[in-house]
Amino acid sequence: MSVARQLLILQLVVLALVIAAVSAFAIVDERRDSDDATRREVTHLAQAIAESDSTIAALRGPDPTAALQPEVERIRQATGTDFVVVMAPDRTRYTHPDPTLIGQRFEGHIERALAGETFAETYSGSLGPSIRAVAPVESDGQLVGLVSVGVTRERVSEQFAQGLPSLLGIAAIAVVIATVGATLVSRRLRRQTLGLDPDRLRQLYEHHDAVLRSIGEGLIVFGRDRDGRVRVDVVNDEARRLLWLPDGPITPDQLPETLRRIGPDADGEQDEVHVTADRILVVGRAPVLWEGRRIGTVVTLRDHTELQSVLGELDSARSVAESLRAQAHEYANRLHTIVTMVELGRNDDAVAFTTAELATSQHLIDRLTAAVHEPALAALLLGKVTEAAQHGVELTVTEDTALGPATALSPLELVTVVGNLVDNAIDAARSEDDAQPWVEVTVTEEGSTLVIRVADSGPGMDPDALVRATTRGYSTKPVNGRPARQRGLGLALVAQIVARRGGRLRTEPSLAGMLVVEIPLPAPSRRGDAGEVGEVGDR
Repeated sequence: MSVARQLLILQLVVLALVIAAVSAFAIVDERRDSDDATRREVTHLAQAIAESDSTIAALRGPDPTAALQPEVERIRQATGTDFVVVMAPDRTRYTHPDPTLIGQRFEGHIERALAGETFAETYSGSLGPSIRAVAPVESDGQLVGLVSVGVTRERVSEQFAQGLPSLLGIAAIAVVIATVGATLVSRRLRRQTLGLDPDRLRQLYEHHDAVLRSIGEGLIVFGRDRDGRVRVDVVNDEARRLLWLPDGPITPDQLPETLRRIGPDADGEQDEVHVTADRILVVGRAPVLWEGRRIGTVVTLRDHTELQSVLGELDSARSVAESLRAQAHEYANRLHTIVTMVELGRNDDAVAFTTAELATSQHLIDRLTAAVHEPALAALLLGKVTEAAQHGVELTVTEDTALGPATALSPLELVTVVGNLVDNAIDAARSEDDAQPWVEVTVTEEGSTLVIRVADSGPGMDPDALVRATTRGYSTKPVNGRPARQRGLGLALVAQIVARRGGRLRTEPSLAGMLVVEIPLPAPSRRGDAGEVGEVGDR
């Protein structure tokens, strides 16, 4: 049986025993009180009759029975007693409810009454067991007779039985109230223990603790307290490691903002990318249901930081390969044109066409290799120019682009930041119905700051949209067989690197279609090994 049912049965048994004991005690106490009340009643009545002048006068008269029998019978019937007996000191009855017993000896103890004391006792006389009182009748200091008033036990029991239903009704009401209370407590406990028995609860706890410690994914369970506030019910060791959470209870305020917004009422969703200060996490969430009622949300966290780094390198390699393919295709067309011109005998035109194309390409190559001391960045920009042209976008690297030998970012970080900004800009420019989409890139050092500006002819992004894009990634759910990539992850990766290097990512107020990255350059004494430090930190 479940814990709740065991507790319910235990409560009902204990309450039944307690109520039965209290009821029995109440019945005994009530019976004792009834006997005491009867004793007081017959004692007062016996004293009243004994002290009456008519009783004294009748006992001194010649025929006490004739004078007393009608009067005491009237008193007996009026008071509901079973007998009122007036007798002589020698026990001779002058009155009795049964006239045949008049003149016979009174049965019972009278010694204390003969000594002048009024007393009450329980005695079995001619009418059966009764509670009786005996009082002396005195006149001028002399004992002239005795008065005994009694109520049989049978009548006392009848009177007690008349009040017993009320007492039993109270006990029954107490049983009903106790049962209802125990049932409500049991229901509440059943909700809290999910209707499980103690062994199952113990097994679940042991398995729960073992699974939480051994599972390779981070796990967070959201719920609500009695006041409806969001709380974090469960955080396993892996989630603490991924989110840098301390030991002990965790509050929602200690979680990253994007996870706090999930809460216990979020819809189920899998493979949503969230970017923290130093990690890329794939987040899944699912509702926790019990008996059709939602009681919380389970959030799983998978660390994709290293995988995303590898994917980024793969994307860069794929981009270079596509650029080379585009260039090979373009060069094939140009070579075909040159060969045709030679075959047609237009040698001068072929030489002029070749010289012009080489001069244009070589000028950009010479300018970037001279101004940008980082080969990876120069190669990236050259490849992006060709890639953008393939998509019909004019990409321009401004004349003031220049980068010294020591920079604030490692080569891999530099390629990640510039590459993602340019990719996003190309996508944004292509998304608009613009006949001449364009992108403009500037990488320069302004004083002690590395500044990267990427502008495009797209719709731009306001500061609020930028904040959302830099904290949330994209869904990896496939759409038509391909990942549904959005601009969010690239900007989130950029923001992660910028934050790690103490810089900032912002939009240009005067031009919404421009994103600006500003990162402090290393101190002059350390510029010689800045690149090495960056690479070590990245690893």
